[in-house]
Amino acid sequence: MSLGPVMVDIDGLALSPADRDLLKEPAVGGVILFTRNFESVEQIADLVADIRALRSPPLLVAVDHEGGRVQRFREGFTAIPPMRRIGREYDSDEESGLRAAREAGWMIASELRAVGIDLCFAPCLDLDWGVSDIIGNRAFHGKPDAVGELAGAFARGLRSAGMVAVGKHFPGHGAVLADSHLKLPVDRREYGLVLDDMRPYERLIGNGVLAGVMLAHIIYEQMDAEPAGFSKYWIQRELRTRLNFGGAVFCDDLSMNATRSFGSISRRARLALDAGCDMILVCNDRDAAQQAVNALNEYSNPLSLVRLARLHGTGHPLRETLLASEEWQSVNKQFARWSERPELHLDA
Repeated sequence: MSLGPVMVDIDGLALSPADRDLLKEPAVGGVILFTRNFESVEQIADLVADIRALRSPPLLVAVDHEGGRVQRFREGFTAIPPMRRIGREYDSDEESGLRAAREAGWMIASELRAVGIDLCFAPCLDLDWGVSDIIGNRAFHGKPDAVGELAGAFARGLRSAGMVAVGKHFPGHGAVLADSHLKLPVDRREYGLVLDDMRPYERLIGNGVLAGVMLAHIIYEQMDAEPAGFSKYWIQRELRTRLNFGGAVFCDDLSMNATRSFGSISRRARLALDAGCDMILVCNDRDAAQQAVNALNEYSNPLSLVRLARLHGTGHPLRETLLASEEWQSVNKQFARWSERPELHLDA
């Protein structure tokens, strides 16, 4: 059975009969895990193994694990600093900052691959405009070139440990105040200003280190009346054609309030796929997930199947071997020191 276009979530620490039934639906192609699904390293490894055993090829298993406040698994995993901390290291010493970015990517991927997870939705490529609380210190930097350099190093770190990079939130979430989990933001800037937000994507795509992109639930009203995740303008004209991106395109969670005014979950799913998304997320609403799956069980896009197949992780290191390695111990100690002594940043 091939991978379907819907990524869903599950309720608890182990698969329930209802979870198993949902994950066997043809329209399902992946599972995203949350903090509620995590109790211990051993438990999450068993859960991932159970998910992977349900289908052939196995479902994609993903998690938001960027570091800082967006890190779903804590106990038994290295505490990754927020990307802004790495950006400030880069401002002090470029070489040290780039090394820290690569090490953060390597550490995240190594620890997640050791429990069988394929994909982390990272890096965050949004610019830190000093406006968005929901992005905030998740952004590496406010300058496009710095974000491009640091995110490229992070992506190479991921790849060195068997995981591809999925950049978010295209074309850029950093310049709007509203949180798309709660309402639909509108970015009123003209195209020339939004180009700055896209420059990190252009750099990573040109360097061949970006395998996936997640769209923002934002309307950029000077260019298109549709949110980016429902927009042929952003997906086909900008991402596919101008930036020449050939990887997988994800629509962010369709259960977020930003998309509610666009109709039923089935209609929203169709809008995203018709615009050019390869996979949609439907999270934290089982009824909505089931409706989306029912509506899409006959859906097939051969190009999407190829793009999604490239996202599976490679290699599966033994956790004991990983934790005994000099690289893991060195990086773990460095990030632990950063956590113990938070950076002082004095405003002028």
